[in-house]
This record gives sequence, structure tokens and C-alpha cells, in this order.
Amino acid sequence: MKFLFDSDTWQEIYGSIRKNKIRTIITIIGVLWGIFILVVLLGAARGMENNFKKIFGDFATNSVFIWTQATDKPFKGFQKGRRLNLTFKDIEIITREFKDEIKFLAPRNQTEGLLVRNFKTGDFQVSGDYPILDKIQKKDLMYGRFINQNDIKKHTKVCVISEDMYKQLFEKDEYPIGEYIKISEVNYQLVGVYKSSDGIDIDDDTAYIPFTTFQKVYNTGNNIDWMMVTASKGIDIEQMEENIILSLKNIHKVHPEDERAFGSFNLGTQIDKLNGFLKGMQFLTWFVGIATLIAGVFAIGNILLITVKERTKEIGIRRALGATPSSIRRQIILESVFLTAIAGMLGIIAGGFILYVLDVTVGSGDEPTLINPTVNIPIVMIAFSILVVLGTLIGLIPAHMATLVKPIEALRDE
Repeated sequence: MKFLFDSDTWQEIYGSIRKNKIRTIITIIGVLWGIFILVVLLGAARGMENNFKKIFGDFATNSVFIWTQATDKPFKGFQKGRRLNLTFKDIEIITREFKDEIKFLAPRNQTEGLLVRNFKTGDFQVSGDYPILDKIQKKDLMYGRFINQNDIKKHTKVCVISEDMYKQLFEKDEYPIGEYIKISEVNYQLVGVYKSSDGIDIDDDTAYIPFTTFQKVYNTGNNIDWMMVTASKGIDIEQMEENIILSLKNIHKVHPEDERAFGSFNLGTQIDKLNGFLKGMQFLTWFVGIATLIAGVFAIGNILLITVKERTKEIGIRRALGATPSSIRRQIILESVFLTAIAGMLGIIAGGFILYVLDVTVGSGDEPTLINPTVNIPIVMIAFSILVVLGTLIGLIPAHMATLVKPIEALRDE
């Protein structure tokens, strides 16, 4: 290791670099670009992943939504075009048949309603729900609470509204809990206000009231508009969706091959597609980045081969004066590692700066494209280590060529 601290060794490396400034700069840029691309792409991929996580937030992503439509095939005496309705009997059967697969099941009813408070009004969606909804689609409450089981049991006229609805109906900083608002001419006491979601929210700006209260006020009886089903851990959500719909077809005497009778949206499947896209992007990032690194390192190897050729006479003189092949080999390898290390550090710094710029520009605001686009330090160190190892390996080629130089032949070389 003494040669690392030998001033003569570093003077020779410096002299070699100084003689070929333009060539050295171009070579460093080639390697710098490789690790720069790797850092920026990895940071951008992380920013996209963070954005997806923010969008889905606390939503139970292994969920499926199911509703009824009109039949498309005649079956067992029923004509095509029959309109179906979900009922509590369906919920009971589905819950019983799939008790091991289902973690949460939330029957839901929804309508449009005019909300009025004093002289302020607004048209919003009104949803009749059970407390279990808060486990599937967690609400971040600013004030108060969500609907509870006591509200369901006593059919209380209470409601929970969104932050945007609160801003439209109340004065700034006015405490809303306990106040009354009218929904479709019926008075409700406000018990909660939830923050408007920055991510996925199928109930954006919705006023929630107890399901049982909704039944009475809107006279829905046992009918249900749609249901949200969350699968237990380890359950194939796509298969569960198919099984539930097939069971509903059997209950409602619908042709097994009727694809229009029941509508559904499988959030779990969409999440899997997004995860697959992110994994593919990460693989492509590593592939492109490492390929660019290898190309840059090969450029260093080629430059050093040319340098060895140009320094044939000098190497011959050193050999004639007693320099060992190992000392010459070490110097060439050290020069290769030095160039790759310098290029790597500059590339990492440049990549970090670009990620900072991206974070300040597209990573801020109400609808950011990339959120906190960063690269973990261990990953950066791994990339830098790979670069140094490649620089060492590629330096072996010109180093070996240098040791093959014969002193007498080198002294004759012009």
C-alpha cells in the first residue's frame, strides 16, 4: 500500500493527465454521464413511487367495488335488460360464503344533495355508510369523529363533511362541531370534518351520514347501491372478485356468461399493474445506468491503452533503470481507478443537484409529479463501488500491456 502515498507515483499520474487534458476530460465525462444517468433515473423512479404511495394513501388497495347493471342475456324465464338491485340478503350470503377471504365488506348508498347552512349552499354527494368504511378508506380528521356504531343503532341525524365543504359552508377558523346543516331539507348535526385527500378518493367532497339514517330519509329499504370488499392478506383479489360476482349471478338468476349484469372495479389489480410498471422502470434504470457506466469505463481503458503506447519509450527507460513489472502495473491501475473515482464523484454530485432541482420544481405544488426524488446512500455507494471495481478491472488490460514492453525494444521505439 506504500505506493498509494508515493509522491512520485502521483506526479507521474498527474503528468500523464496533464499531457492529455482534452482526452482525459472527454473520458471523465463519459464515465460521469453514466453514473449521472443512473442516479437521476433512480431518483425519478423513487419520486414516482412516493407519488403513487401518496395517491393511494391509507386506502385499502386490495379492494374491489361491485355494483349492479342491466342483464345482457335472457335466463330462466327472465328477459334481457332486467335491472338488478343489491340487497342486504346478498351481503349476508356473500359474507357467509367468503368469510375466510373477506376482511372488510361495506354496503353503501349514495345520492346528490343540497347542503345549506345559513345563507351558504352547495351541491354535494351524500353517502350512507357504516363505520367500517373508515377502515377501508381512512379519513384524516381535522375536527371531531367519523360515524360510529351508536349512530347506526339509533339512526341519528349526524354527518361528517370534507375540508372543502367546511370552507364553503363556514367562516374561516369557525369551530364546526355541534353546528347544524341541512341536507335535502333535513337537519343534521355536524360531528366531524375530514381533510380533503391529495390522493385517491372515490368520495371526494362527500357528506357521510349513518347508513340506517340514509335508509329512512331516502326510503331505500333493503336496497344497496354498491359494495366495497377488501380481501384478507394473501388472498387473490382477482379470483375473489370473480367468485363473488359468480355467486351474485346465482342469487339473482343471471346467466353465468352475462358480463354486463354486474359492474366491478378491482383496485388491487390496478395496483399490481402500477407495481409491475415501477419494478420494470427500476430494472430498466439499472440496466441503462450500468450499461452506460461500462461504456464509459471501456473508454478509460482505451485511453490508457493509447497512453501506454505513447509512453512506450518512457516505460522502457523505467524498466532499464530497474522498475519492476508490478510497479508499472500498479501505476496504470491506480491511474484508471483515480479517473473513474473522480468521474464517479462528479457524476453523483451532478445527479444529486438535478434531483434537487426536480424536487423544487415538479416535486412541489398541489399536484406534484415526483415526490422527494432521492436515492438511498447505500445504493449510491453500491453504484460507486461497481464503478471503482470496473475501473480496476479495465485498468488491468493496459497495465498488462505495459508490463510486456521490452526495455531494449522500447528504447529503439520512435
